[in-house]
Amino acid sequence: MWTAIALWMINGVLVAGYAIVAFREVAGGSPAWPWVVAAPVIYFAVVFVLTAIYFAISWLRRSARPAGLRLSPSRSWRLFVREFLAIAGSAPRMMGYRAIGRDPPRARADDPVLLVHGVLCNAGVWRSMKRRLSAAGIGPLYTLSYGPPLASIELFADQVATKIDAILAATGARQVSIVAHSMGGLVARAYLRRHGGAKLRRVVTIGTPHAGSVHAWMFPGTSLSQLRPGNAWLAALPAPSEGSSPPFVSLWSWHDSMVAPQTSARLAHARNVELAGVGHNALLTDPEVAQRVIEELRRRVTSGCPA
Repeated sequence: MWTAIALWMINGVLVAGYAIVAFREVAGGSPAWPWVVAAPVIYFAVVFVLTAIYFAISWLRRSARPAGLRLSPSRSWRLFVREFLAIAGSAPRMMGYRAIGRDPPRARADDPVLLVHGVLCNAGVWRSMKRRLSAAGIGPLYTLSYGPPLASIELFADQVATKIDAILAATGARQVSIVAHSMGGLVARAYLRRHGGAKLRRVVTIGTPHAGSVHAWMFPGTSLSQLRPGNAWLAALPAPSEGSSPPFVSLWSWHDSMVAPQTSARLAHARNVELAGVGHNALLTDPEVAQRVIEELRRRVTSGCPA
């Protein structure tokens, strides 16, 4: 809710201001078409600059990559464009999050799935992933939009606990599977520390900075401070132990644009699945990543976490 409200307010003020200036100029005799063309150009230019900044930081603080994972210029450009498009489309998706995050009707189900978003986002970011998981017969699928965005991850974990209880009551299931993007994976781990793992079947994290990311220094707030490498909260957050339950899976990219160093997405005693050529936000729109998530959700749950 908070992210959507902020986006509506910011975009509303900017659009209104732009429209007032454009109206005055056109009323004074200027042609209208440059103002019409300039509006989307300005938006995409801002997104382009932000995407470039994120990639520059991730490259400067990158993990050492195996030689075979170095991208050609054409693949690097494709990586950038896909991330740019993912970021450009995220604001409209988050502004319309209510339609995307609507819960399914109450019905019995054995393996409900809760999608947990990342920092400064809401349930709207799951539109593409949710559509692919649903088409594969995964679910029922639930989302939540926790917040306020700059509050503590501990608060978000309690909100996840409330949502899990509501899902179990609605479906009659004994456990819920979690799929979490970015900081959402740390929210899931904080939930485990505070509430235990009895209600979780499995946890799949996507691009989660389990050891923090230097990008968190770009923004203020308690949740962002908890994402910074080496901070006390993150250091005290226990990782899954060998043989523990629920099993954890960490899907992460060597070319993540907002997790640096990229290997901080590795999680001890989890099933770590390495990807390449995919940026941080594009992880949620990439069909290969969605297929990997589907495979992990269908994987037979055994005792403990596969190494």
